[in-house]
Formats: sequence, structure tokens, C-alpha cells
Amino acid sequence: MKIDILTLFPKMFEGPLTESMLKRAREKGLLQIRVHNIRDFTTDRHRVADDASYGSGGMVLKPEPIFRAVEFFKKRTTHDARCTTVVLMTPDGKTFNQQTAKRLAKYKHLIFLCGHYEGVDERVREIADEEISIGDYVLTGGELPAMVVIDTVARMIKGVVGKEDAPQKDSFYERLLDCPHYTRPREFRGMKVPEVLFSGNHKKIQEWRLKIALKRTRQRRPDLINKKTD
Repeated sequence: MKIDILTLFPKMFEGPLTESMLKRAREKGLLQIRVHNIRDFTTDRHRVADDASYGSGGMVLKPEPIFRAVEFFKKRTTHDARCTTVVLMTPDGKTFNQQTAKRLAKYKHLIFLCGHYEGVDERVREIADEEISIGDYVLTGGELPAMVVIDTVARMIKGVVGKEDAPQKDSFYERLLDCPHYTRPREFRGMKVPEVLFSGNHKKIQEWRLKIALKRTRQRRPDLINKKTD
């Protein structure tokens, strides 16, 4: 998968993209991630990418460099244009979830638009295929939400996670919270690991894990159970 990120602050991505799972995925060639500065697509000598909002208000990202960048990224791709989707990170977008991550992982090319300050000029929505929010709160910009989405989507790509079926066992993959996990020591401060995990009976272990996952979901996120049975 190829990912292009358009932002005013490229350095914000340096840590998350160069550590852990995403680093390994890039080294294996499973992910090609490029971070671009919006200012590189301006045409004036001062590289102005934002301006004051009409009618008073804060600063807003201008439409020209964003349109220019997206069109440039699309021309660089060699696959069918239908395999590319442009994602605008915005507080008023559709709330991100695991099902959206699974769907986005099917594309060959993702382009992320990261707003900042008061956001982007309203006309930028015309070039976006999707608008995504990671929750009902406001952040300084779209950079952190883009990192969250990229990390989640990357887990859905074959070979990125060590065990091929690991993502299917994550919380929310099938609208259930994950079951508890344990490691050594077998007993810690009076708290014991459930005996079934030492049984060697994989069927019983899987049944126990599903039972506990359902119980935990009913207790903590009953709304997920309702969605699963709709």
C-alpha cells in the first residue's frame, strides 16, 4: 500500500512512522509512506498555505496547494484511479472504527489531508472522497488523527503483523472487546492466571476467550453487542 500525507508539519510524523510495527512494515516494502509539506505545493515566493478566514475568525488552509498536491499524487500512481481514496481528517467527519479500517485497507493508495488551525477551506471537501474523525473532541490539527488511522489500517495489511490472524483477534475487529491476556509469573500478588489457559485444550481455551470477551463487552461496551445483533 502507498500512503501520501499532506500536512503543514511533516516532522510530527517522524516518531510514529520510524518505530515499531510501521517501521518494520516500511522496511519490508509492505507500506510506502511519504509525508509532504503543503507549502511545497504553493506558487508564491513566501510559500503561503493558509490565510485568514472570511468574515473574521482564525487561519484556514488554502484550497489551491491542496488541490494541486492531490492531483499530483494521483498522477504519480500507476494503478487504476479507483484504487486511490482521499481522506480528509476533520472533527465533523464520520467517526472512525475498525470496520472503516478494514475497508480502507483494501485500497492500494491512500491520501491523507491534515487540516490545522481552523481547518481547511470548505471547497477542499470537493476533492476528498471521505471525511473521518477519531472522536468527539478537538485537536490542534489532523496530524494525530491521521497517525491513528494509518496505524489501524496498517494492521489489516497482510504481513504487517507477525501472526497472520492476529488482527482478527483484536478488540473491535468483530465488534467485541478483546479477552484478557496473561504471561509469567503464573501467580502475582495473589492474582492467578486462569487454569484453562494451562489445559492444552485449544478448543476449551477458545471457548473461554469468547465467553470472557462477550462478558467484558456486555459490561463495558453494551452498544457493540447491539450493533453486532442489528
